[in-house]
Amino acid sequence: MLIDGHSMAFRAYYALPPEKFNTSGGQATNAVYGFLTMLNTLIAQEKPTHVATAFDVGRHTFRTEIFSEYKAQRDATPEPFRGQVDLIKKVLNPLGITWIEKTNYEADDIIATLATAAKDKGFETLIVTGDRDSFQLINDTTTVLYPMKGVSVLHRFTPEAVEEKYGVTPAQYPDLAALRGDNSDNLPGVPGVGEKTATKWITKYGNLDGVIEHADEIGGKVGGNFRERIDQVKLNRQITEMVRDLALPVGVEDVELKPVDKNAVNAEFDALEFGSHLRERVFTAFAATTEDDGQPSEDFTVEVVDGAVRPWLDAHAAEGISVVVQGNPDPAGGDAEVIALVGVDGTGMVCDLGQLSEADEQAVAEWLDSESPKFCHDIKKNWHMLTGRGFVPRGFVQDTALAAYLLQPGQRSFDFDDVLLRHLQAELPSADDGGQLTLLDAPDHQHLLRKARAVAVLAEHLVSQLHAIGAYELYRDVEIPLATVLARMEHTGIAVDVDILERERDIFVGEVEDAQAQARQLADDDSLNLSSPKQLQAVLFETLGMPKTKKTKTGYSTAAKEIEQLAKNHPHPFLDQLLRHRENQKLKTTIDGLIKAVADDGRIHTTFQQTSTATGRLSSTDPNLQNIPVRTPAGRRIRSAFVVGKDFDSLLTADYSQIEMRVMAHLSKDAGLIEAYRKGEDLHNYVGSKVFDVPVDQVTPEIRRRVKAMSYGLVYGLSAFGLAGQLDIAPGEAKRIMENYFLRFGGVKRYLETVVDEARDTGYTATLFGRRRYLPELSSTNRVARENAERSALNAPIQGTAADIIKVAMLRVDRQLLDRQLKSRVLLQVHDELVVEVAAGEQQLVGDIVREQMSAAISLAVPMDVSSGVGENWDAAAH
Repeated sequence: MLIDGHSMAFRAYYALPPEKFNTSGGQATNAVYGFLTMLNTLIAQEKPTHVATAFDVGRHTFRTEIFSEYKAQRDATPEPFRGQVDLIKKVLNPLGITWIEKTNYEADDIIATLATAAKDKGFETLIVTGDRDSFQLINDTTTVLYPMKGVSVLHRFTPEAVEEKYGVTPAQYPDLAALRGDNSDNLPGVPGVGEKTATKWITKYGNLDGVIEHADEIGGKVGGNFRERIDQVKLNRQITEMVRDLALPVGVEDVELKPVDKNAVNAEFDALEFGSHLRERVFTAFAATTEDDGQPSEDFTVEVVDGAVRPWLDAHAAEGISVVVQGNPDPAGGDAEVIALVGVDGTGMVCDLGQLSEADEQAVAEWLDSESPKFCHDIKKNWHMLTGRGFVPRGFVQDTALAAYLLQPGQRSFDFDDVLLRHLQAELPSADDGGQLTLLDAPDHQHLLRKARAVAVLAEHLVSQLHAIGAYELYRDVEIPLATVLARMEHTGIAVDVDILERERDIFVGEVEDAQAQARQLADDDSLNLSSPKQLQAVLFETLGMPKTKKTKTGYSTAAKEIEQLAKNHPHPFLDQLLRHRENQKLKTTIDGLIKAVADDGRIHTTFQQTSTATGRLSSTDPNLQNIPVRTPAGRRIRSAFVVGKDFDSLLTADYSQIEMRVMAHLSKDAGLIEAYRKGEDLHNYVGSKVFDVPVDQVTPEIRRRVKAMSYGLVYGLSAFGLAGQLDIAPGEAKRIMENYFLRFGGVKRYLETVVDEARDTGYTATLFGRRRYLPELSSTNRVARENAERSALNAPIQGTAADIIKVAMLRVDRQLLDRQLKSRVLLQVHDELVVEVAAGEQQLVGDIVREQMSAAISLAVPMDVSSGVGENWDAAAH
């Protein structure tokens, strides 16, 4: 099997949207993913023994020397595609596939050379390419697989298939192409000569030489056109002919599939942040084996102990026990069914809670409610299952999900099997594998015990790595204890007044319907559906004749960003109604999700994702409580539906004022910013007066707006061009504002310059707490990925430190509430805000605790400023 690497990588790039396939650092991976998917399918279906992939080196080849216009019309390489061919090559190496490139020649010539040699040596050959010039290589032992749709549907071109489609033999196909011309290669054809005419001539005269020999016999205008362009046709034919005798570094026998280096493939897939689904299919297709036949370094065998639970627990509790719980991890009310326990000595037992004696269950309960060390994967899920069964779990000191997250925060999955594969290159037998634990009746139990054993082995490995990068204290003192705090918050939930939500939903439904009705009137179309991109395209660009937006596969884009830009540049009542329809539809969808999420106890139990962002920020899902608008009237009305629960007095909210700017002041050591915060100045007014050289009391709202956008923009790596777009001013003016800012605040400029350089040297950024974010894309040849990584390098230390600070604050507040035996409890963390449910009589004390503990979460060069408010609902408690 011979694969045209560039051709198929381009096909894969256009088959999958680049915006949906990116590493956390911004490197597009859609071409890599699509290429590997195609390769995986081909290897599985065709089972080739020998495989080579050929790549082009560059645009300059001997063909461009012959004809300078060869392929000159082709667009510049799409920016997201840059760098992806190199990534494909890196993955091909450990997959055991040879790749070849040769200066001054194209991939076609490499393929032609190998295909010719392969026929002489008795091979059957498949050529995978999107270049029809390869049809000249087809014969009784060589078939071309040509993509008809993306890279998923490949058509088999045999000699018969070529004749059936084009009416010529494979050997005659280059003659046909020379007469017809080739737009993709910028080879001009003969005017008036299409495929039918060219086929007729070649069939009649045998080949191109015959057609040229009888040129005078061809009548009409088309004959004249041909005679005028014989030299160009001859040149076309010369360029189309593939070179079949290149001197290559490898021969046909040398490209035999080599054993897969599974560990190296896993490492490459981790770097690309691909999940387990693709790698499992790839390994299956390649029947992947490492040199030791893929056996894990540890088989996680457990010696099963039969008998009473208490003696075994007493013997192993002090050293630590690995716990794997099977059951339902619902935050609103989980349930444990089976608990597998394994000691550090490799002995273990399974506790089926439906069959345990009262004495054994009591022993398990007492051990769980003790500080003896426990290891697990995903504390929160285990906590929900155990508490749902009535246990009080404490003493978790290892969580292999959190450890793996701190080591590689950009990965998409921290499921146990993925983490085990990623860090130990090991796999557990599947849950239904009989294995060797014959003392147990249920095969599932064997799997649980092996998993518990693997947790202990993996934890030891991960902890040593955390020590090596200086992140162990962050793991031990922040992430581990935080998991239990978050679990309690999820389990507690927040009370909701469903009547308020339903009333709001009715308002949004009315707004949606009214916007649709008015849009129909404006478009003079009673059946218009504003949710249909196709109908919108017709109204916007045909009926109303608006300027065209970005071209997509299905017409001109009606995406939110495009419509908002259109409305800004070309105001129109129809666009106002469309945006109104979309905004209210979005709010209605949000409310539908909230109503659906209300549990039987009348509370919403969101899930806080502790391992989902590369910066360390928490996110909220099922439902997402972080996406409810804060400043809009509609958002405030939705927040008013989150109310104080029964037996509690009020909700208290507290957040940090300008936490990211304060972190920026500390990290940059800028004297001006530090002075402003220490004096208690209004930062944006203070900065505005310096940048625009006016007294503080003459800083206008517009100056303040510009300065605020720039100050926060710098934290996120905003360029002058980006600032201009945000403020709707000329790029030159935005550049002058930035230059003035840096003139007054030189410390910020120095910090922004050095932080990226340091990250490029080390490969990562770090927060004040030692949280790393790895940014390999800083050295990418892909400009977009590189610039994204540079923005991340600016932002990650600041946003990550802010995320660490709020986590430490939550721990401190929670500890104080527990230590003082108060009933009040933390319910939510949304960005930099905490929401606390306050019990009767505790308001003053809880307010003091929250403000004190949040202020003391870190010591910076500037004071921390905490604002708080109290009310009967989330909105009323705003401040």
